[in-house]
Amino acid sequence: MKHYDTHVYDVIIIGGGHAGAEAAYAAARMGTSVLLLTGDKNKIAAMHCNPSVGGLGKGHIVYEMAAFGGLMPKVCSDTYLQARMLNTSKGPAVQGLRLQIDKYAYVRKIQNILENTQNLDIESGIAAKLLIDEVDGKKIIAGVETTHGQKYYGKAVVIATGVFLNSKCYVGDTITHSGPEGRAASLDLSASLADALGTQLGRLRTGTPARIKRESIDFSKLEHQPAHNLPYLFEYREVPPVIEKMPCFIAHTTDQTHQVIKDYFYQSAVSKNLDSFAPRYCPSIDEKVRRYPDRDAHHVFVEPESGECDEIYPAGLSTSLEHDIQEKFMRTIPGFENCVISKYAYAIEYDFLQPNKLYETLETKAVKGLFCAGQINGTTGYEEAAGQGMVAGINASLSASGKDPFVLSRSESYIGVMLNDIMTLGVNEPYRMFTSRAEHRLILRQDNVFARLMPYARNLGLCDDATWAAFEKEEALVKKALVFLAKGRLSSNSLFKAFFTLEFNEPAQQLAQSELELALGESIIGHGFPPARLLLRVHAEVRYDGYIQKEEREAQKLKDLSTLKIPADFVFDGIAGLSIELTEKLKKASPSTIADASIIPGMTPAALSILIFKIKKPLK
Repeated sequence: MKHYDTHVYDVIIIGGGHAGAEAAYAAARMGTSVLLLTGDKNKIAAMHCNPSVGGLGKGHIVYEMAAFGGLMPKVCSDTYLQARMLNTSKGPAVQGLRLQIDKYAYVRKIQNILENTQNLDIESGIAAKLLIDEVDGKKIIAGVETTHGQKYYGKAVVIATGVFLNSKCYVGDTITHSGPEGRAASLDLSASLADALGTQLGRLRTGTPARIKRESIDFSKLEHQPAHNLPYLFEYREVPPVIEKMPCFIAHTTDQTHQVIKDYFYQSAVSKNLDSFAPRYCPSIDEKVRRYPDRDAHHVFVEPESGECDEIYPAGLSTSLEHDIQEKFMRTIPGFENCVISKYAYAIEYDFLQPNKLYETLETKAVKGLFCAGQINGTTGYEEAAGQGMVAGINASLSASGKDPFVLSRSESYIGVMLNDIMTLGVNEPYRMFTSRAEHRLILRQDNVFARLMPYARNLGLCDDATWAAFEKEEALVKKALVFLAKGRLSSNSLFKAFFTLEFNEPAQQLAQSELELALGESIIGHGFPPARLLLRVHAEVRYDGYIQKEEREAQKLKDLSTLKIPADFVFDGIAGLSIELTEKLKKASPSTIADASIIPGMTPAALSILIFKIKKPLK
C-alpha cells in the first residue's frame, strides 16, 4: 500500500448494524486493528424491526455464530424477554429457538462490549466514497472517504450498510430520503460502489408495523402465547434458568380490517409501480390482503419491545398506508379497539448488490480486499446479516494479515447454505433462511453445532482455552454415551421418550432426570445430571443414525463435486439431454462448480451426470 496519514487500520467496517457489529467484533478478536465507521454510535445493532432473534432456520445461524463466540448469541442470553422453541411437534433437526429481546438493553450491551474490545475503534461518520488503488491492472481497496471529507485507510473494507444504502421511506404518497426512524441514509456510497465493481445495484424493499402503547390494548381479548421452560439458549455456556420476563400474545385481523385496507390500497407502496422487490415470506398486511382475498383473518403476534417502555410490536401488520388509515384498520382488530399508536409504520426501499458478484468469503470479485455483508447482499433479517458479518469480519482479518481465506460449506453449516444459495442462484427478493433450504439438515442440527464448528473457531483464535477444555470434555462424554447405547444396555426410546417430547413441562423433565441419573449417571457421567445439550445430541444421533450416515455420504459426495470446476467459458447451449429450462437456469446462475449446479431448482441427477461427462470430455 501507499503511505497514508495516521488514520490507518487493517480492517474498516462501514455500518454499525448487526452485520457491521459482528464483523468488527470478529476481526478485532483475531488481532487485527479495526475501525467501525457508523452514522450514529448510539444506534449500533439497533433493532428497527421486531426485537426478536432466532426462529426456524434463523435460529440455526445464531447457534453457529455462538460456536465462534459471536456477539448476538452472547447478548441474547442477557437481554431476552421470552423464549420459545418452535416446531416442537417435529424432530430436533427442524426445531428453532426464538427469543423476544429487550431492544434497548440489547443495544446497550452490544455497545458496551464493542467499546471495551481491544483493537477496535468506533467513529461516527457516513461513508461516501471508496478509495481504490490499482496494481498490475487489478483493483485493490485502499480505504474510504466520509461525507465530511475524512479519509480512513485500510487493507480490507467491509460494507455492511443494511437498509441505509440510498434508502427511501414510503408512507402513502409521502417519500422521504432517509433510513429507518428518520436516520440519515447513505446516499453517495452506491455510486462509488457501482463504479468500483463495474455493475449496477438493484433495489429491494421491506417495512415495519406501527408500535402501540401497551396500556391501550385489551389483552383479555388476546390469546396468550406461553413461554417454554428451556434448559439452554444459543450460547455454549450455561445460563440461569430461563424464565418469562414479559408475556407475548396473538391477535387476529377481521373482515373489517381487510375491507379498510382494500378501500385504501391505492396508498400502499405495494400498489405503486416500484422497481424494488419486497420479501415473499414476511409480506406487509397490504400485500397479504391482496394476495389472499379469501382469508377471513391473519395472525398478529403482539410482542413487547422492552421492559423500559410501553411500546408493543404487532408483528404481521407492516404497512405503508397513511397514518390515519393505519389507526382506522388497527382499531378493527379485537383487543386493539382503543389502541394508541406511538410510532407509525412505513415501507423502506434500498440498494443492494447481486451477491453473485462475491466469493463465498464475501469478498468482491472485482476489488481485492473489499467485502460486503448483510442486507446489501440481498438477505433479510438480523440473523442472516449477523452471520454474514461474522464471516466477512473473519475473512477481512485473514485478508489483511495475508492468510488463506475461510469458507463454510453448505454441507457443514446453515451459514454456508445461505452464502452458497445467494451467490449461486442470485437474489430477486429478500432472502430468508429456512430449515427447508438445507438438504443436509439432519446433520446441521442445533444440538451438534459446537461439534461441527468450534474446531474452526479454535483454529481462528475465536475460542478461548476454558471453553475449548469444556467442549473437549463434553465431546468425550457424547462418544462414551453413544458407545454405551450401542452395546444395547439401554433402550434409547424408553430413556429419552419423556425428556424429548419437548413439551417443556417439569414432570416430564423430572421423570427423565430420574431415569437418566440411574441409567447414565454413574456409568458415564459420574455423579450429577448431564448437560441438556449433551442429552439432545445423544438422542438425535441415535434417533437419526441411519439417516445421518446417508446424509454424511451425500455431503461427502457434494464435497467431491465441489472440486470439479465448470470453466468460466463453458457453453451450456446445445448439450443433448438438458432441457431448455435447465439450460436457461444454468446460463443465468453461471455455477462455478458441479456442486453449485446441483442446487439449482429443477436440477436432476441425470442432468448433473450429463454436465459432469461434458466437463470431463468437452464438446469438440
